[in-house]
Formats: sequence, structure tokens, C-alpha cells
Amino acid sequence: MLKAIKVRLYPTSEQQIALSKSFGCARWYWNYALNACVQHYEETGKSLKMSRYKGLLPQLKVEYPWLKQDCYSSVLQCVAINLDKAYKNFFEGRARFPKFKSKFDRQSIHYPQSVTVVDGKLKIPKIGEVKAVFHRQVSGIIKTVTISKTATDKYFASILCVSVAGGQRPTVEVELNQPSGDQILGIDLGLKDFAIVHDGEEVTKYSNPKHLKRHEKNLARKQKKFARKVKGSNSRQKHKISLAKVHERVSNSRQDFLHKLSRKLVNESQIIVVENLNVKGMIRNRKLSKSISDVGWGMFVNFLNYKLKGFDGKLVEIGRFFPSSKTCSCCGHIIDTLPLDIRQWDCPSCNTHHDRDGNAALNIRTEGLRILSMDGGNPVLAVSRGHKTNKLQGRKAVLSETGSLQRPVRAV
Repeated sequence: MLKAIKVRLYPTSEQQIALSKSFGCARWYWNYALNACVQHYEETGKSLKMSRYKGLLPQLKVEYPWLKQDCYSSVLQCVAINLDKAYKNFFEGRARFPKFKSKFDRQSIHYPQSVTVVDGKLKIPKIGEVKAVFHRQVSGIIKTVTISKTATDKYFASILCVSVAGGQRPTVEVELNQPSGDQILGIDLGLKDFAIVHDGEEVTKYSNPKHLKRHEKNLARKQKKFARKVKGSNSRQKHKISLAKVHERVSNSRQDFLHKLSRKLVNESQIIVVENLNVKGMIRNRKLSKSISDVGWGMFVNFLNYKLKGFDGKLVEIGRFFPSSKTCSCCGHIIDTLPLDIRQWDCPSCNTHHDRDGNAALNIRTEGLRILSMDGGNPVLAVSRGHKTNKLQGRKAVLSETGSLQRPVRAV
């Protein structure tokens, strides 16, 4: 099992210069290799193999000596590997065409080896021992380390460690509180209330904090000041960092809320059932796109997924076409239409009065139990009622509770 821990770095001024040179070398080689791939395709109509532009590195180091002096050799090799992965993801439909990198965007470099933890510091080749804040103990085999610099001039390191069952290698030991509950929860995600949770007996609602709305005025004011500055000036760079700090504050507050709520729910349960929402299609709604993008449904489900796996729990996603809101949780009657402005309704069959969101959460929980009973208790992704179910593919690596997460690729 792979587990990643993201830590904050505090490099000295000399180390910042060294990191900046490494960022520049990696960025230059990425753009050089990508340009070579594009030109080769235009001339021949075929893709350039990784071995071709990776084999150019010795010649480039002779022609440009700073590639050898300022950057660790394995970092440049990882650039070639990452570019090859980007091309494969593009041709297999998982990502867009790779872009040329700019020095004004987020910077990152990848170390596949030779990075160690020494006395609370991260020892990096050609950089030295960098002060780091470890929020939890790292033990085991460090597989890779990714050093990144954000738009607000903050440095982070994502340390990927390997844990192999059977005692063949040291494991990554992370101390967490064991879950105290064994409930089965059904969660209906919304905008007015972020999560409506039903445990089979009672419903609990968690309101939507609306992180972006709280900072909209400040964000608009900073954006206006930034837009008035002359391009290339020191004042524009200063206001750019000020604007980036507001966006970072919004992102951090959102992740903090999602982490705390997901941890609370995971500690109370062993099985959680959610809907597989079509977020990409829902944000096409012009009136709700900003609110849907701000709420972070996909990130929340990912947090639930990896935290449940850490305690051998199960996450069940039911199909997006399952009529959870229009189905009566008492008799199973399905009404024809239920507009979004109707928050309460009465079942025409059994005359039961329903709260729209609470009824949907209970139906989601019931459908998840039905799927689990059919699949023998394995986590599954249901397409819809009565249709064939598919296995849910898990992520290869998970992050700790501090820092951002990358969404897993789910093969269906």
C-alpha cells in the first residue's frame, strides 16, 4: 500500500535559489521535450517515444552545462517519465493534451530517490537539509518525494511511502484514533444543506458553509487592484501574491471543513452510502455552477473513500439515476415529477409526509444495503436499480488529512 504525507518546508534564502534553479531546469526540459514531440508528430504523424527524448539528456547537458550543475539528474529523468504519462493519459481520454509550463504557474519537481529524513529535516540532493514541519511520524521506505511551490511562495513536500503486507518491508505507521461507531449511513449531498445524513433512525443535517461567498467581496476588490497594475511591474507581482492568498484561504477553509466532517462520519460508521453525482454535467447550469464548484462534493467523497479504507470500512456509491428523492421510503411508490423548489411532499399512495432531503438520504441508505447484500459485502458502484453493478476501483495512494488530494481514477 502507498501512503503520502504532505509537509510544509521552510528553506533558507540560498536553498530557495537552489530550488528555483531546479524548477527552471525541469521546466525547460519539459518544454524542450514537449516541443520535440509536437514537431515529430507534425513531420511524421507518429508519436515520439520516451526513449528518444530521454536519450537526448547527455547531449543537452554538454550543450547546456547548467542542466547538470543546477539540477539533480534523476529529476530530469522523472520529467521525461511524467511527459510520457501525460501523453498516454491524453490518448486514452483521461486528460487533455499536455501544456507548456510557465515560470509564473505552480512549480514542482519530482525526486525518485536519495531523499531522506534527518533530525526533523528533509535532506534533498543538491539542496541540502531543508527545515520541515512533520505533523505525524514517517517510518518506512520513502519511495518518491515531490517538492512544490505554490502561488503564495510556500514550499511543500509530498512524501510517498510504501507499505507492504507480510513484514517484508517496514510499514508506514500513522497514529489515528480508531473509529468508535459501527453505523451504516446514507448521505444525500446538497447545496442548502451540504450533507443530509440518515443512520436508519434519525436524520442529521450539516449546513453548507459557502466558503467562496464569504470571501467574494474581498476577492473582487483584490482582482480589481491586480487588473489595474502594469504587466511586469513589481506592484503587479505583489498584488498577484495578495490575490493568490485569498484563493488559498478559500481552498484551505473548504478542505478543513471537508476533512473534519468526513473524519467525524467515518469515526461513527463502517459503511457509508452516497450518490454517484454527475458533477461535470451539473456545473453546466449557469445559475448553480459557482455554488456546485464551491461545495466540493467530489473531494468530500474522495475523503470518505480513503479514510474508510484505512479502517477496513466500505464506501458504496449508488447510481446517479436512482430516484432517491421521488421514492417514498415507506411504501416504495415513485412519483412522476418533483421540482427542486418542493422541499416537502406527501406520498399519494400511503399519505406519508416526507422531508425531501431526509427521505432521499434514507432511500440512499436502503439502496446501498440492497447492493451490499447482492454483492456479498464488497464495495460496488451501482448503475441504477435492477441494473448490473460494477466494482469500484480504489486509489493507488492516499494523502494524510492535511493537504490537497488528487481524485482517483475509477475504471468502470
